[in-house]
Amino acid sequence: MIDLLAASMGLNVDDPTFWMPLAFMGIFFALVVAGTLLDGIDLGVGMLLVAAPGDLRSRMMVMLSPWRDANEFWLLLGAGLCAAAFPFAWGVIAGELVLPLALLALGAMLRSVSFEFRTRANAAMRPRWVAGFWLGSVITAFSHGLLLGRVATGYQHSVAHAWFDVFVGLCTVAAYLVLGGSWLIMRVDGPLRQMAVKGARHAIRWTAAGMVAVSVALGLANSGIFYKWGNVSDLTVAVPMWSVMLFCFVLMEVLLGRLARPDQVAWTALPFVLCLILFALMLCGLAYSLFPYLILDNLTLWDGAADVSSLRLVLAATVVAVPVMLVFSLLGYRTLFGQEKAPTGVVLPGGKSQLPGVVAAEGEQRTAG
Repeated sequence: MIDLLAASMGLNVDDPTFWMPLAFMGIFFALVVAGTLLDGIDLGVGMLLVAAPGDLRSRMMVMLSPWRDANEFWLLLGAGLCAAAFPFAWGVIAGELVLPLALLALGAMLRSVSFEFRTRANAAMRPRWVAGFWLGSVITAFSHGLLLGRVATGYQHSVAHAWFDVFVGLCTVAAYLVLGGSWLIMRVDGPLRQMAVKGARHAIRWTAAGMVAVSVALGLANSGIFYKWGNVSDLTVAVPMWSVMLFCFVLMEVLLGRLARPDQVAWTALPFVLCLILFALMLCGLAYSLFPYLILDNLTLWDGAADVSSLRLVLAATVVAVPVMLVFSLLGYRTLFGQEKAPTGVVLPGGKSQLPGVVAAEGEQRTAG
């Protein structure tokens, strides 16, 4: 297939003009997947803060501390790589995505500021910064959905398409709630797990509706995508993918119903695994639908790519930056999975006890002071 694609453009597979844009698109896709899944956990947990009991919110925030800043870096690195490797497409794409990108920047800034200031604020101000982190998470998740809706509809500007973008934005918020909730189900127990189960159960069907809506919109917006998924010879890709996604949704619905019982302690990691599979399949389906275009029916990878000499420079920087990022991330992510150690509390003078998350936050405040 790759040989045919190269031949259709009059190039050889081993020609740098052909394989370098393809390689950069593969790296960009890997960064988007990593950023969506890893930062999506932070977004989901941040949006669940409003439903958590007040004495557990500090614990939720502290759970994100080891890797929260690193999670945001994946998507920023992906955006920078796209702008450097595909400059002729980046200007057009960024122009079409002004609102989603502006909301994304606003949400990311609000999340970062609120997270850092919470550890330095006094007890009276800390709930306000927690609320700021929640609001920043909602704005960021919604901006991801707006961006996805704009891409799925081919950057159309009618009122109907705008409402569709809003619908996809709300469904994306629900999807991140499921991702963050399923991660909490795996990590914690007690009232916090029950809160996470409740949030994920309310959001799972909206997640399914959003994924179906994006898939249908992609097919209806472009005849080439419709043919790619509907052609009989390509059903070997479509049928297994949709079957696996349907199975994951049904199994998650059943598991979340069982985990709603406080005495149920088995299979707590399975909802998170199923959620990762769903997100990965959705992103792979989106990439399969759009390939080889950066802008549908207008600009391919090779049309939007920089010249080979510039790509070699970007590749040299990428070869250095990405492995370093991977090493530091793996050191932080080694505690991302598995059951968190149960909080034992700390006895304070006077016989009062306090959760470790609150103690850690106050310790950070004293250190900052």
